[in-house]
Amino acid sequence: MDPEAPDLVSLLALCAERGGSDLHLSVGSPPLIRLDGSLVPLESLPLSAYHCRDLVLSALTETQRARLEGDWELDFVLDIHDVGRFRGNAHYVRGRTEATFRVIPARIPSLEALGHRPTMAQICRLDEGLVLITGTTGSGKTTTLASMIQTIVAARACLVVSVEDPVEFILDNALGIVKQREVGLDTKSFANSLKHVLRQDPDVIVISELRDLETMRAAITAAETGHLVIATLHTLDAPKAIDRIIDVFPPEQQGQIIVQLSNCLRAIVAQRLLPRADGQGRVMATETLVATDAVRACIRDRKTHMLVGIMEIGAGEGMNTLDVSLAELVMAGSITREEAVLNARDADSMPDPPLQAPAKKGWFSRGRG
Repeated sequence: MDPEAPDLVSLLALCAERGGSDLHLSVGSPPLIRLDGSLVPLESLPLSAYHCRDLVLSALTETQRARLEGDWELDFVLDIHDVGRFRGNAHYVRGRTEATFRVIPARIPSLEALGHRPTMAQICRLDEGLVLITGTTGSGKTTTLASMIQTIVAARACLVVSVEDPVEFILDNALGIVKQREVGLDTKSFANSLKHVLRQDPDVIVISELRDLETMRAAITAAETGHLVIATLHTLDAPKAIDRIIDVFPPEQQGQIIVQLSNCLRAIVAQRLLPRADGQGRVMATETLVATDAVRACIRDRKTHMLVGIMEIGAGEGMNTLDVSLAELVMAGSITREEAVLNARDADSMPDPPLQAPAKKGWFSRGRG
């Protein structure tokens, strides 16, 4: 490696210092950070294939290098003293080694600081059932999961078992105990871990991502047997989360899954991170679906298109649509009306912002994701 070329530690330190959420290492491009949702170059010179490979491999152990060569993909965590903790993903692009690093905040914010509604605190007090946190990549789902676990173990004496790939936030015990299991280090897979988790006497089971049919089936079964199961899913909104789970199963099994899901579902919270109106970071918009009798009936009848209407009239049960959240953010001066229109179901329902609205500060004000 060129002695004058930046090393990985320096690049990660710069990313963290400037408030970036991600560092991208890509051949033919300078190192880039995601700042307030946009990609910004850290250096002027593009990375050669040789330099990029050296930067990526410098972050890996021999075992991890072997896994990358065998699987062609690798998720891992890098902990650098006096710099920070980072989630990495190494991969190949046109046969060349590249990577992305996500900054993991040093402290876990509260649910309120993240921008969640009071309903989230009520969800954390549940004793059983399935709770889904949904959103796109980079929407802050992992941070929300960590904040929920922190809230739960601070409030009651319980055992939380999480299955993560990889473990990002390191959670401390409080009144409750947290066992964080990492795929590839402590267990072979999500599905394999969930086959045995009930013998570990958990009160709460946390799954960092519902990736496949077997993991979804195991999560639903655990939720049916008196455990609180909290998991993330990649969907844009709450109704699509239900469709996504059902559609993963073969047609001949969907009838049974629909019945099980309608019985064990307790809530779905969808979240998005949007650029702030003042350009200083991002702010969270949320959608909350609470499993009332009307919601369960819609799931059983496969009429998920009716769920938006139920959320619109369900404020008394703690529900809200994404459009309501967007409108509130516009009126608070947190996001522009144009941004709200881009994300709304009903663009015409978005209000004009007040002439002078104080911008509401939040956890993501420095571009965290």
